Amino acid sequence: MAAVKKDNRLTSSQNSLCTGFAGIFSKTLTSPLEVVKIKSQVGTFHCKKGFMQSFLLIYQNEGLRAFWKGNLVSCLRLFPYTAVHVSTYRQIVHIHMDEVGFISQWRALFAGGLAGVAAALATYPLEVAETRLIVQNCRERTYVSIVHTISKTYRNEGLLALYRGFSLTVLGAFPFSVGCYAVYMHLDKLWQEPQFRFTPLQNIINGCVAAAVAQTLSYPFDTVKRKMQAQSSRLPHFGGVDVHFNGMVNCFVQIVKNNGVLSLWNGLTANTLKIVPYFGLLFTGFEMCKQVFLYRNGYIISPLSTKLAPGVDQSLGPYELEEMKRYLKKRNFASEESSLRKFW
Repeated sequence: MAAVKKDNRLTSSQNSLCTGFAGIFSKTLTSPLEVVKIKSQVGTFHCKKGFMQSFLLIYQNEGLRAFWKGNLVSCLRLFPYTAVHVSTYRQIVHIHMDEVGFISQWRALFAGGLAGVAAALATYPLEVAETRLIVQNCRERTYVSIVHTISKTYRNEGLLALYRGFSLTVLGAFPFSVGCYAVYMHLDKLWQEPQFRFTPLQNIINGCVAAAVAQTLSYPFDTVKRKMQAQSSRLPHFGGVDVHFNGMVNCFVQIVKNNGVLSLWNGLTANTLKIVPYFGLLFTGFEMCKQVFLYRNGYIISPLSTKLAPGVDQSLGPYELEEMKRYLKKRNFASEESSLRKFW
């Protein structure tokens, strides 16, 4: 969803670092909204009086640092998740390509879904740790770190506890993908021009709209998943979950029975409000990091300016430009040496 455009003037490692920095930057600054969203989904007492009151209650009961609980594990999860997602997606796409390298939209969508499931499977224990760190009261902590959360959960509840609710990730991927596909299929009608002509601002708006629609459709699955991740008979107040259940289907039933159907979308306000700043900060963070590398590679005159370095071919890749500079340097040196010989 939150994809940034690759710049060929950067190396692969620089592009990866820019993407990683952008993800950490955007996640960290939107963490308060994520905390309120997850607490609302789980059903802790902080979020019983509405969206705005949730912020006040969290601050009064846990202090300012509570708004960044679980942020470290969320940021760390970005790197293995992205690595597994990208490598799996490439492998699946390669299998489904025809002899001329073409792949249909449906197959590409299928490949993206499978890659997402594989990445989620590889990093799911970190997501469970994030949920439990956010839900607990940081002034009366059960868990003190990421490693402690995972090891204690495994020791007390077994390996399956670290994958509790994972099936909902798979089930939620279907409405999420349908929502994305439905939005992107109609973008050209919305803007009344072909997609290859979209500006960066249009792409950001497109991403926000697609994310809002897709996440709204798949949100009930995410709510049930968060409750399943948080609930444990070994934690105070059963992990803070507002309903008690024994399994995925029973969780759906108990939520609807006790709180009503709309409670499946608890926290949607915080989640929707997070989308625009998240995408904006993601692209801003990527551009900030990219400026530093473009200056280092010699394409611009300063990391604080977008002005291009004079006489530099912007179509050259970073290694090609480096090779060109070495060639010109040797040629100038040889020319100077020849002039000195003639002089003497």
